[in-house]
Amino acid sequence: MDLTRGPLGISGIPSISFFGFNLDSKISFLLLSLFFVAIIWFVLQNITKSGFGKILTAISEDEIYSQCIGKNVYLSKTVSFTLSAMFAAIPGALYAHYTSYIDPTSFTVNESIFILSIVIIGGLGNLKGSFLAAAFLVLLPEALRFVGMPDSIAANIRQIIYGLILVVIMMTGKNGVKELFAFKSK
Repeated sequence: MDLTRGPLGISGIPSISFFGFNLDSKISFLLLSLFFVAIIWFVLQNITKSGFGKILTAISEDEIYSQCIGKNVYLSKTVSFTLSAMFAAIPGALYAHYTSYIDPTSFTVNESIFILSIVIIGGLGNLKGSFLAAAFLVLLPEALRFVGMPDSIAANIRQIIYGLILVVIMMTGKNGVKELFAFKSK
């Protein structure tokens, strides 16, 4: 309770400031967010193409074989977990500064399922597919809003579309939209 105020959350988080310039407008915050997206994309692309990325791919395919050929599976998983926590903390920190308040109910099971859906639809280990799936799933409710449906009907249709996409992806394999649209990965 003393540090984080427990279930009451942390309030009064100041806006981000660089060299005396406050990022309090939506446009400046959007540009900062896009800057971090570009950096994270660049780092993930390089990790994927590096030797460490190849080790992670080998571990995901056959962990025992990777261990038999002398790869340190425990260390690789620990580094991978740490990197993923770091990459998740960046948007979390941006969100906290944007809303200036954060508490345990800021992210519920629904948000976790939504993020997991993005990964499944995009394809495991497919950065381009995950980006396209995130764009599609975020923009889908906005597109349904422009059609002029009442919110109660649009929410149900959105859930039906999510479900249909997930069923199709699960039936085609673990590569998500990559297999549906035959994206070439390099």
